[in-house]
Amino acid sequence: MTLPNYINSQWCTSSATEYLDVINPATAEILAKVPLSPASEVNQAVQAAAEAFVSWRRTPPTERVQYLFRLKNLLEENLEDLARTITTECGKTLAESKGEMRRAIENVEVACGIPMMMQGTNLEDIARGIDEMMIRQPLGVAAVIAPFNFPGMIPFWFMPYALACGNTYIVKPSEKVPLTMQKIFQLLEKTGLPQGVVNLVNGAKEAVDAILDHPKIRAISFVGSTPVAKYIYSRAAANGKRVQCQGGAKNPLIVLPDADLEMTTPIAADSAFGCAGQRCLAASVAVTVGEARRTFTEAIAETAKKRVVGNGLDQGVEMGPVITSESKARIESLIQKGSDEGATVLVDGRHPNISSYEKGNFIRPTILQDVNPTGEIARTEIFGPVLSVIHLDTIEQAIALVNSGQYGNMACLFTTSGAAARKFRYEAEAGNIGINIGVAAPMAFFPFSGWKESFFGDLHGQSNHAVEFFTQTKVVVERWPKDWSRQF
Repeated sequence: MTLPNYINSQWCTSSATEYLDVINPATAEILAKVPLSPASEVNQAVQAAAEAFVSWRRTPPTERVQYLFRLKNLLEENLEDLARTITTECGKTLAESKGEMRRAIENVEVACGIPMMMQGTNLEDIARGIDEMMIRQPLGVAAVIAPFNFPGMIPFWFMPYALACGNTYIVKPSEKVPLTMQKIFQLLEKTGLPQGVVNLVNGAKEAVDAILDHPKIRAISFVGSTPVAKYIYSRAAANGKRVQCQGGAKNPLIVLPDADLEMTTPIAADSAFGCAGQRCLAASVAVTVGEARRTFTEAIAETAKKRVVGNGLDQGVEMGPVITSESKARIESLIQKGSDEGATVLVDGRHPNISSYEKGNFIRPTILQDVNPTGEIARTEIFGPVLSVIHLDTIEQAIALVNSGQYGNMACLFTTSGAAARKFRYEAEAGNIGINIGVAAPMAFFPFSGWKESFFGDLHGQSNHAVEFFTQTKVVVERWPKDWSRQF
């Protein structure tokens, strides 16, 4: 099966001369072929979106959200099928895929509140007989360059808000996992959205660069690694576009001696090994403070050893494969790098034998103990099921370690002390903070924050930040002198 693009409300066969195989990471089965669409097809999508914007922006917000209400219902009705598609092409467990789509639906629900969220402000008599108001208007054509790890959810951090605000939209899904967005666009088609309002273009670097350079695209959203985020942010910003780029992470969990170990251990394991560690909020470093060194390390090691690894569609599986064989090789080489730097491979997940899935890209949960805080492994985003354990003596040292890192996506603390929790919340330099929470993922009605080299831009995805990102403010100052020719 060769995947089409969706341009101007039509499914179109690409003119691409190159195609990539879409591969099931658990079985190595080829699922489809995805075209590496040329820049000309990006231009076709932009032209269609630009033409559609003229009438779409004039559609009242109360009418625009009716399409989102329909989409929400369609997503609910097809959640099981979408989740199975995510698991098949991405590798995560079926439960994780369902959770991903649930968060996508939540963003559609929040965006349905746009008639209130998009409201401006006004003030009468800023001077005698003069009134002033601030209104929000849509930008025009916007686009998302989406990652592989959440093929269903992440486009919904942006797209529902862009559409609700009156913009038209282009989605460029990851070429590794394009099948989920194919199905979502089939559902978008059923909503009856006007021609050209939403468009889908498959592709790789040529398509991305065409999006970054096209003069009619006004805003771009991206989620991926920090090096690519920097590239996209700098090139798009140089072309005068609004840009929001979520980058990499090295998320620490701080475990204090008074932490509830029975609660902390499974939460930490789910954070580190959920989605095979392939999420921007995965815990990658556990910092044990004082006596937590022995108790937590022993507990997390036992939990890691027991985690059931396999095909995410199989019942009872708790962790699936990583996305590609190249990713697997990279992660295994980084585990060796940690060992070379002096860490002990306390739990070694390399080269597992997963019965019936010998060709899959599997790595079992891995724990590196006594990682050098200044070494390469302590700084590198592994993006796999690997937890590095570092031991320190005080919470002050732990916070200093958190703040010394280049990333600032998430930091979590496990404790029963309110004073320690407040100190951490106040001082930790990260955009998403968890207290006795292992994955501090904001609900759809909060922005998905991120600091330092985990985010480039000013306004994040989701909620009010998304509304601000996809609108421009216009200030109007009015005076209406009395018409002396008419009598009232």
